[in-house]
Formats: sequence, C-alpha cells, structure tokens
Amino acid sequence: MSATSSPTVSCELTGDVALVRVDDGKVNVLSHEVIAALHESLDRAEQEAKAVVLIGRPGKFTAGFDLKVMQAGPEAASNLFRAGMDLFVRLYEFPIPVVAACTGHAFAAGAIWLMCCDVRIGADTPTKIGLNETAIGMVLPNSVVTLARDRLSPRHVHSSVQLARLYSPAEAVDVGYLDWVVPEDELEQAAMSEAAGLAEGLALKAFAGTRRIIRGPVATSVRDMLDHDTRSFTVGLT
Repeated sequence: MSATSSPTVSCELTGDVALVRVDDGKVNVLSHEVIAALHESLDRAEQEAKAVVLIGRPGKFTAGFDLKVMQAGPEAASNLFRAGMDLFVRLYEFPIPVVAACTGHAFAAGAIWLMCCDVRIGADTPTKIGLNETAIGMVLPNSVVTLARDRLSPRHVHSSVQLARLYSPAEAVDVGYLDWVVPEDELEQAAMSEAAGLAEGLALKAFAGTRRIIRGPVATSVRDMLDHDTRSFTVGLT
C-alpha cells in the first residue's frame, strides 16, 4: 500500500520497509512543504515499518535548501535552516534504521542529510556530494560541523568543511558521506535489500536503546547549538 504526502514526497510500504521517495521533477530542493511531508512519511514509518529507505530522483538526491526561500531575507533563511536541521536531527536519532539511496548530486543540506542516515548507498554516476557552503559565501553553523566531525572520516573533515570539497560518489565513500556505491540501475533494489535485512536482523528495542547511547550526546549538543545557529545563520552570507 502507498500514501502520498505531497506531490513531491511519497511513502510506500513493502513488507517491513517504508520507501520514502522525493521527486519534484527538478533538483529536489528542500522547502518547508517538502520537510513537512518528510516528517509525515517518517511518522508513518515509525508506526508501520521496521526500516526506512530515503531515495531521490535520478541524478539528484537533493540540491539543498530552496534558494528562493534562502534569498527571501534573513528571517526566511534562518527559519528554513531550522526546519531542515530539526528534520535531520530527527533522522539522526530515528528509532529504526534509515538507509539513504543517494541517486545523484547531494549539496549542502543534502550532504547533511546523508550524514544523519545509518547506511548510505550511492549511485555510481558522474555527480558530486559535499558541503559547499564556504564556496558560496556561507559560514557553516556549529551544529553542522559537529555532525561532520561525528560522521565523516577524521582525515577529511578539514577538506570537507573548511575547503568545501565536492566528491564523486566513489570518493565520498572514503570521506564518509557514503558507505558504498552500486550501478545506478541497481541502487533502489540495493537500498531496499539492505533495509529489509536490517529490519529482519535487528531487535528494534535494542536498536533504539543503543541509538540513544551512541548518538544521544551528539544530538543533545547539536540541539543546544541550534538556537544560536538559527539566529546567526545568515552571518557570512555574501
């Protein structure tokens, strides 16, 4: 059975796996509407599934936050940033396994999204993944840097955060944005198979309890930073 949260976001249950698809027909920007629809899909997954797959459209996982909103003024930009980060922290702490099927480009917020998932499988395509904020005139917030330090390879944190390096999917495996890559036409099946294996093989109460131990302290730190980060989000914009 399936349910569509919005024209862009859909949620379909296959066995114990909720497949959440984001496809706006363009570059999959994150708007308030898309974020709200993703929360709705996660609500359903939390009630009805034992694992989640998040997948983008061919060639585009997400280009990040909606630039029309980000350029509408400081208040609009900071509000969208906060909404996105609240979603990402929810994913980071989600009580069931989350598998990202990275279909293509994942810039800025897209890279943060990947960092907050449990397993990240990428399509082996000529696309780029990374935190490009300092290249486009933005100061990376403390909360994002904290997540990067937790989820990226220590060897690559400086290049990824400070130097705004963008990586091919194969390179992104070594950096820590992805766990492995597969041919593009095998991506969805690989992600669904991985999620089904996790759903079957993990005791979810134990998973959720261990999640709180492993990720709870970082999540608490990120939440503590978010009020300040939201207020100062536009500092450094050019």
